[in-house]
Amino acid sequence: MLAMNKIRIIGSACIAVALAAVVSSCGDGRTTDTGMEFSRNMYDPIGYNPDQLNNNFANKITAQTPPAGTVPIGFDKYPYENTMEGYEEASANFHNPLERTEKNLKDGEVLYLRFCQPCHGESGHGDGSIVKLEKFPPPPSYATGNSSRGGLMKDLTDGKIYHTIYYGLNLMGSHASQLSPEERWKVVMHVHELQQR
Repeated sequence: MLAMNKIRIIGSACIAVALAAVVSSCGDGRTTDTGMEFSRNMYDPIGYNPDQLNNNFANKITAQTPPAGTVPIGFDKYPYENTMEGYEEASANFHNPLERTEKNLKDGEVLYLRFCQPCHGESGHGDGSIVKLEKFPPPPSYATGNSSRGGLMKDLTDGKIYHTIYYGLNLMGSHASQLSPEERWKVVMHVHELQQR
């Protein structure tokens, strides 16, 4: 009998505590206060938003103009313009900085097959899968074709190939946004391999 009373007392106390918790958590419907917040800094960022007023600067603007000559992170500054003169300058002055290794050659082949093969073909003869649809004219063969800018495709230099990858030419669009500078150089390395086949 004493054990039954203890169970009832403990049960009644638990119900009373639960009821008090439910009632105290409910608002009166007239306030927008959410009470205490857990981890407030997850909602309020420490940094300023670009369009937010900022008293740290004299003009009160957060998004300041970058200093002259700076380059954004991840942006590569290509010094040659998309002109015939720029193309020739790149040919004379722009050379592959990567060492010719098996890994770089293999990486270049993989990138070429992913980005260039649909038009230029696996062996570089202008017989890619898109060309086989007969909706696009074939690009010239790296080994035997004539470049639309003059000269033979097999004589293209590092700088000329890189310039064409960066800006594109004719129906070929620019691949500057798809390939990093290092990846472009690896593709250049593979194209030189195809020029000899």
